[in-house]
Amino acid sequence: MSNFEHIKFEKQGAIAKIELNRPDAANGLDTLMASELKQAARLCDGDPELKAVILSASGRFLCAGGDIKQMLSQGEAVGDAIKSLADDLHSAISILSRMQAALIVAVNGVAAGAGFSIAMVGDIVLAGESASFTMAYTRAGLCPDGSSSYFLPRLVGLRRAQELMLTNRTLSAAEACELGLVTRVVADDELQAEADRVASELARGARLSTAYVKKLLLASAENDLETQMELEGQLVAQCAASPDGREGIQAFVEKRKPDFN
Repeated sequence: MSNFEHIKFEKQGAIAKIELNRPDAANGLDTLMASELKQAARLCDGDPELKAVILSASGRFLCAGGDIKQMLSQGEAVGDAIKSLADDLHSAISILSRMQAALIVAVNGVAAGAGFSIAMVGDIVLAGESASFTMAYTRAGLCPDGSSSYFLPRLVGLRRAQELMLTNRTLSAAEACELGLVTRVVADDELQAEADRVASELARGARLSTAYVKKLLLASAENDLETQMELEGQLVAQCAASPDGREGIQAFVEKRKPDFN
């Protein structure tokens, strides 16, 4: 659909696919990939038909983190270059986290540094059996970015986050699943098919319901009980009054599958 160099983007009906595509560079995140990822996220966010987005990667890596060679080439301007890259990455992550469509991340191999961070953004995270996860930032004298300091302690707790960020311990797919970083582990050769199946299932659902699940869960990290319940009341009322909400209620009463838009 759109001409990108370091990612692939396609849309089929209510499902879009974003594929990181620098396999010869371990899908290292460079300035172009970060910019293109932001552009793809905007395309997804601006599409009223989308209900699910699959984020995956070509080759043996989801993403090996920031492109260290590109960082080295920046010389004394490296700080400004990394800030620009991080700004684009963070914009992409913010959009993907808050868009109405569900985000499915399929981790096909190593997820290191920014790759680890990107994986955590998924609403549903599927990992192949050979996938692995490591923070890796402090190994290069850096500190985390890509939302990991927000999502990681919320997913695994502060103590686990401290260990993973400071020691760069590598997690297997099974360990990541046990810690709650991954929704489900599947055979490597079934990963893409499972991501497609989940996306198709979500594409049959009500778009506003998915959007409000995402909104409520993000808000719950900051809201007190009463504020969160008030938001729940407002959003469930909006869902019920929507065409899909009315269809869902009618279908439930008639004991049939709903036909959502």
